[in-house]
Amino acid sequence: MSYLIVNSTILQQEAAGSAAEVHGIASALLCLDATSGAGDWMNEAISRDTDLLEDDKLLLINLFEHTQSLLESDEFLFELFLPEDDEAIEDRAIAVTQWCEGFLFGMGRIQSSSKFPKEIDEILSDMVELTKMDTGLTEDEESEEALMEVQEYLRAAVMLIYMELNTKKPAVTAGDSDTVH
Repeated sequence: MSYLIVNSTILQQEAAGSAAEVHGIASALLCLDATSGAGDWMNEAISRDTDLLEDDKLLLINLFEHTQSLLESDEFLFELFLPEDDEAIEDRAIAVTQWCEGFLFGMGRIQSSSKFPKEIDEILSDMVELTKMDTGLTEDEESEEALMEVQEYLRAAVMLIYMELNTKKPAVTAGDSDTVH
C-alpha cells in the first residue's frame, strides 16, 4: 500500500495532517479495542461530513484492516505507516511526529477516563516528547540511524500496548465460580 496515495487521499479530504496521523489514530483505536472496525476509525479520523469516494473508502478500509491484521499477528509484523525511506529525512521525521500526534489523539479521545498501567503511561509520555522532536534533520547516516531507532521504539511500544490492553482474560467456567449455591 502506497503511503503517497493514502496521504494524497487524506489531504484531499482535509481530514487530518497526513496518512501517518490517521494511521496513528487507527493504531490507538485498535490498541484500545482490537474488535474495532474501520467505520469506527473513519468516524474518529475523518470528518463525519466528508463524502469519500467509494475507491477512497476502500483504500482506507484496506489500510485499517491491514493494520489490524499486523497487530493481531503473533510474528510482530506491525509497522508504522510512514513515507518510504527514499523520501527526504525531514519529511519522514515530520510524519513520525504526526503519527505520534494521531496515536495520542486516539488514545485520549477514545479512552479519556481510563488509568493505564505505568509502562503504558511512560510510553505515552515518550510519544508526547517525540511530537516535539526536531524535524529539521540533515541527510546523514547519524540522523538516519536516529530516526530508525525512534521508529523501531514506536513499533515495539505499540505492540506492547496492544498486547497489554488486549490480553485475553481466561473465561470463567461454571466450576471456577466462587458463587454460593
